[in-house]
Amino acid sequence: MSTTTLHPGKDGAGVVRRTVLPGGLRIVTETMPTVRSVAVGMWVGIGSRDEAPEHTGATHFLEHLLFKGTPTRDAMEISASIEGIGGEINAFTAKEYTCYYARVLDEDLPVAIDVLADVVTSSLITADDVESERGVILEEIAMHDDDPSDVVHEQFSAELYGDTPIGRPILGNEDSINALTRDRIVEYYQRYYTPPQTVVSVAGNVSHERVVELVAAAYARAGALGAPASPALPRLGGPGVEERSGVRVVDRPTEQANLVLGMTGFSRTDERRFALGVLNAALGGGMSSRLFQEIREKRGLAYSAYSYTSQYADTGQFGIYVGCLPSKIDDVLKICRDEVARVVAEGIAPEEIARGKGQMRGGLVLGLEDTGSRMSRIGKSELVYETLMSVDEVLARIEAVTPDDLAAVAGDILNRPMTLAVIGPYGDKDFSFAIA
Repeated sequence: MSTTTLHPGKDGAGVVRRTVLPGGLRIVTETMPTVRSVAVGMWVGIGSRDEAPEHTGATHFLEHLLFKGTPTRDAMEISASIEGIGGEINAFTAKEYTCYYARVLDEDLPVAIDVLADVVTSSLITADDVESERGVILEEIAMHDDDPSDVVHEQFSAELYGDTPIGRPILGNEDSINALTRDRIVEYYQRYYTPPQTVVSVAGNVSHERVVELVAAAYARAGALGAPASPALPRLGGPGVEERSGVRVVDRPTEQANLVLGMTGFSRTDERRFALGVLNAALGGGMSSRLFQEIREKRGLAYSAYSYTSQYADTGQFGIYVGCLPSKIDDVLKICRDEVARVVAEGIAPEEIARGKGQMRGGLVLGLEDTGSRMSRIGKSELVYETLMSVDEVLARIEAVTPDDLAAVAGDILNRPMTLAVIGPYGDKDFSFAIA
């Protein structure tokens, strides 16, 4: 067992420490002595993009099944163990990882660790549970499909990445969920839910040594520490994706049109990601951004208009989302294209750069005011990055972005082939003009 200090913190607060157990299980903690809560996360380095065709939807299916029961707790006991002490327990699935988490009072840390470790290591995954939860997931897919503002992002990814694991929906689809058997799900669970693939992150009023003791004991009780092994390496790089240009229109009789216009972006380790963040903030990151001001404030063409970025190990996305009346979509698309072209040709004004940096700095710091966000930061970082940057280091990287950096990033990203996804009552309307 080896322990290192990743960040020393200040005045006893913000100390981040890391321990690796002999089986390859990693434990990272951040001390927050002025709070009375603790957030615990168990991160597994497996996501929907890791699924083979016969396992499509299995990652998210497992997220449901792991709460259904273990040899020591049934579904009711799992939830009641945490809710009975005033805590919360949940999980989420992403393209490249899955997280099971709980937030409780600091004195109830042993309960949270014991329940989460039990869930992650010892799920029964019975045939009856698979069948009952299959229906729940199909209902979740149907609910998701009823919200076009969600579906349009899914359709954008599908068009941008094509029929690849990263382009497919995290939930799977009706056919893939119906095709998943218990044996396939168990095979997936046993292959990937191992100590080397797992990170336990804890933030709050905790002692690192106590956390390590509790986690080691919980995994030992489950017989899940495994043989001596090294932690899995961070997911760096990958197969990459080809740059694509295309239009995908889903014809629906909706009262509002939903669109995403965008292109591939940077990976999460690309040094230019900080400049892209500032560019995104200036172009469409808030109410003072160019797109919001032009589309909503000046012309009243939409209620919601923003841009966003997302990053993966080997690629990323830059997208512009707008929800507008169906009759306004041509005007909205023209404004989006014009503003993108103007940024490439003229750059970002100094006051916009300052606002963009301020928005990123404030979003980062204000977003780390609670134990849950701190737990997520250190857990995700341990799983997908080679090193954990301190908050001050990230702030310095944002502040160091120059106008030349922004011009270079805009000239790269915003000149890439464009992809458009639209949901609305458009029949066979041709939208190719928007990406030409």
